Amino acid sequence: MKYRLACVMVFLALTSPLNLWADDFPKPFNTENSDASQTSPEDALKGITVPEGFQVTLFASEPEINQPIALATDDRGRLWVAENYTYSDRATNFDESMRDRIVILEDVDGDGSFDQRTVFWDQGRRLTSVEIGYGGVWVLDAPNLLFIPDADQDDVPDGEPIVMLDGWDDDAARHTIVNGLRWGPDGWLYGRNGIMAISNVGIPGATPDQRVPMDCGIWRFHPTRHQFEVVAMGTTNPWGMDWDEHGQMFFINTVIGHLWHVVPGARFRRMYGEHFNPHTYGVIEQTADHFHWDTNELWHDVRKDGVTVMTQTTDQAGGGHAHCGMTILQGQPFPSTLQGSVLALNFHGRRINRDTLHRHGATYTARHAPDFLKVADPWFRGVEILTGKAGELFIADWSDVGECHENDGIHRTSGRIYRLALKGPPQAERPAIGPASELSTQQLAEQVASPWEWLSRKCLLELGERASRSEIDPEIHQYLRTKFDTDESETRRLRRLWALHITGGATDDFLASCLDDPSEHVRCWAIQFLTETGPPSPTVLAKFQSMAHSDDSGLVLTWLASALRRLRLEDRWPVALALGSHQDYADDRVLPLMVWYGVEPAVLANPDQAIEMVATCQLPIVREYITRRMTLEMERQPEVIEQLLKRVTDPTTNSLVTVDVLRGMTEALRGWRKATPVAGWDSFSADNADSDNEEVRRLTRELSLVFGDGRALDELRTIAGDGGSALPERRAAIRALVLARDVDVVQLLQSLLRDRDLSRDAINGLAAFGHEETPKLLVSNFNGFNLPAQQAAIATLVSRPQFASVLLDAVSAGSIDRSLVSAFQLRQMQNSGDTGLSQRVSDLWPELAAQSQKKTTRIAELQAMLTPETLAKADTSAGRLLFNQSCANCHTLFGEGAKIAPDLTGAQRSNLNYLLENIVDPSATVSENFKLSVVLLDDGRVLNGVFVGRTEKTLTLQTAMDQIVIQRDEVEEMHESPVSMMPDELLSSLSDQQIQNLIAYLMLPAQVPLPDGE
Repeated sequence: MKYRLACVMVFLALTSPLNLWADDFPKPFNTENSDASQTSPEDALKGITVPEGFQVTLFASEPEINQPIALATDDRGRLWVAENYTYSDRATNFDESMRDRIVILEDVDGDGSFDQRTVFWDQGRRLTSVEIGYGGVWVLDAPNLLFIPDADQDDVPDGEPIVMLDGWDDDAARHTIVNGLRWGPDGWLYGRNGIMAISNVGIPGATPDQRVPMDCGIWRFHPTRHQFEVVAMGTTNPWGMDWDEHGQMFFINTVIGHLWHVVPGARFRRMYGEHFNPHTYGVIEQTADHFHWDTNELWHDVRKDGVTVMTQTTDQAGGGHAHCGMTILQGQPFPSTLQGSVLALNFHGRRINRDTLHRHGATYTARHAPDFLKVADPWFRGVEILTGKAGELFIADWSDVGECHENDGIHRTSGRIYRLALKGPPQAERPAIGPASELSTQQLAEQVASPWEWLSRKCLLELGERASRSEIDPEIHQYLRTKFDTDESETRRLRRLWALHITGGATDDFLASCLDDPSEHVRCWAIQFLTETGPPSPTVLAKFQSMAHSDDSGLVLTWLASALRRLRLEDRWPVALALGSHQDYADDRVLPLMVWYGVEPAVLANPDQAIEMVATCQLPIVREYITRRMTLEMERQPEVIEQLLKRVTDPTTNSLVTVDVLRGMTEALRGWRKATPVAGWDSFSADNADSDNEEVRRLTRELSLVFGDGRALDELRTIAGDGGSALPERRAAIRALVLARDVDVVQLLQSLLRDRDLSRDAINGLAAFGHEETPKLLVSNFNGFNLPAQQAAIATLVSRPQFASVLLDAVSAGSIDRSLVSAFQLRQMQNSGDTGLSQRVSDLWPELAAQSQKKTTRIAELQAMLTPETLAKADTSAGRLLFNQSCANCHTLFGEGAKIAPDLTGAQRSNLNYLLENIVDPSATVSENFKLSVVLLDDGRVLNGVFVGRTEKTLTLQTAMDQIVIQRDEVEEMHESPVSMMPDELLSSLSDQQIQNLIAYLMLPAQVPLPDGE
């Protein structure tokens, strides 16, 4: 009674209009520019369409709650809310004059709305997450993971926050910052990180070499061992995760695919940029077999007069690309039809998407199910969803009309939390049991397998906390073991297993016995636990090898592949060789790549085993990638490639191995012009020169050329000039001859300029040679080229100062339209180091100088010009042509274009302000992945682009036109520019009408045809 009275008094004080904000807490202010009036909480509630059998209530709203960015519950079922006020506009990212805070909300009377409110902590600066456990509160407040002690649970911190980890990037980006604390079933605290925030994480005081680099992906931290590790890498900006009934982890993402299954050690598709390991080679794609927007049309909403509208196909697909918050329905009180449903908040679609999980291949696939909930309120911006004590779903609404990047200002004085639950009195739904912290250890052991998932997790967490303070009574472990051995329910057995592990009752002998368990999920967890703290025993290793041969579960095989990274290098091969014998998974999306990630570090350390795996493995990707890795070391270890070639020419070797070996060698030597041939190559190439497989013949020729075989050179010249040969063979021959710098090929390439099918290949090839006739020929033939060839011609002409001078003569004379020279290419000429050339560019494009005025002024001018009426009259077909000329070399839109820069299908094209900011001032917030490098080569070329690959011998540069592999010893000079690869002057070279056409096209909901004749 005393506690309740105190809470009521605190609530009354804090909710008084004069006392909502503490004296020293900055009062929030809004910078939102929209004229739209905010929907009232009552009207917003009326506009929510809920599933049959469910009801929704308004749990909390402004002014008592604002900017709810994350949610958590304690073992009393109270809701902890992280409020983020520091999130700001693009210019500042985070407003240092503001503070963030954590608020506790409790529904005492069980009517579905809160009636007690307590401010726990209000000193946050970049607060994104909150979680409860181990005697306090865990907080992500970049650059730190903080622990705020509250051992007596009086909702008052026992002391100052303790920094558990630091090094998280806190300024590179706003919306991809570290986030998402959740306790896993293994007792670790899990979190997420986005793609633009590149961090070096470690315990306070850790030296650089003791820190772990990380950008996009999933990580975890052990609360008592203080151990940090990256779990999986990739995607874009994960912002939501949960574990299913078997403890399998899934997370939600944005832009490139929404749902991903976490296999420890996985490397997923990234939106852009490279994985830290340069030998990744291949990446795992998303788990879902669908997207939640029509990728051929508009991905998001179009705002008209404050009303959200979207295309019918995107609406049917799920509402848009952006997802924030995820939970998996399981246990009571949910009906069987919803068990295992993945619920994710769709940010722009203003709804909850629902996917269903299914075993497929070695792991899972997710299928689309009908949307779970829809919201009419145009201010609704769902960012978090969490299952509560009674099986209710708490939904945090950021409540703003802005897009996910908040480019139209911040509305800080708004926020709602909705409570979605099955119909019926809320109190009746709750399990009749007290907080976990008040239960005996025996009761915890009993309730850890409760059908109420929320209660099960709280009991598991409490057991871990008690085990961290003192040893658990052996009788409790015996009880858990007995229940594990006798219970028929797989889910209950798993929860007993997790409890044994977290409390120290899962001995190695017990876990080893679990490797023979009939449940594939028990076997997976046993594998993970046996390798978590160090290499397993020889007995367990032998068991792993046996399982890798004979286990009939693809999931278990995948977990064995995942465990490879934890084994000593020499111990990996027996398990890996056994895993490689499963031909049924040759084309699996996950397993072969996990095997590769596991063996890659061991390839050079154990070449004999690696060669044996190439010869016997039934997973083509693994064969190719091992060969590729070994070939990169060919100059230092030529004997390894010699042994490999000898081994794969053995008559007993599967003939398909040859293709993969050649592919691996070709990829490794891409960009090499000459290499010392290894012993055995001549006989190997002779055996394959007349192969029935065209790819074997082609790859053999290309490699022979690299190894200096004159016969290969003659044969390639013949193929390139033979009009009767297949076009792919001729193109490949041209590329090989250019790479070899065959001077005799220049005349052939010049003769092919009028060949419509090969003109572009010829032009690209001529770029590598500084022949004095080339620029003249390109200009004289220019009007006869098709558009791709014209684009290639201009790219070749701007690559050398002497060539560029001829181009500028042609532009000055009017024989080449100045609009065909992109802003990127203008910048490239200005970066050439030739002051005379740079001046000529400025003279011919005087409008470039106008960009020296403030970008905001330019954006305002464009906004005034690009009115809805003006855009409605624009020629969108002409805009598409401009996009193809200026943007498609880097970006994809409507499924067409290159993948150098982000796919614009996942950009806010309906928001004119956002669009103009990114076009006029792309360097304002530029990721490390897109900083421009200027490279001067020893052959006179000046290349501009972004490095997307590096080996000891070569550099892979992504230019605006192509991906170019150059040898390091060809580089005379290079430097990195602090600007984006996308030029600032993109619009400056266009007329007002062209700008209108381009912008109108970028904002279209669907593709339009090119102008007639294009």
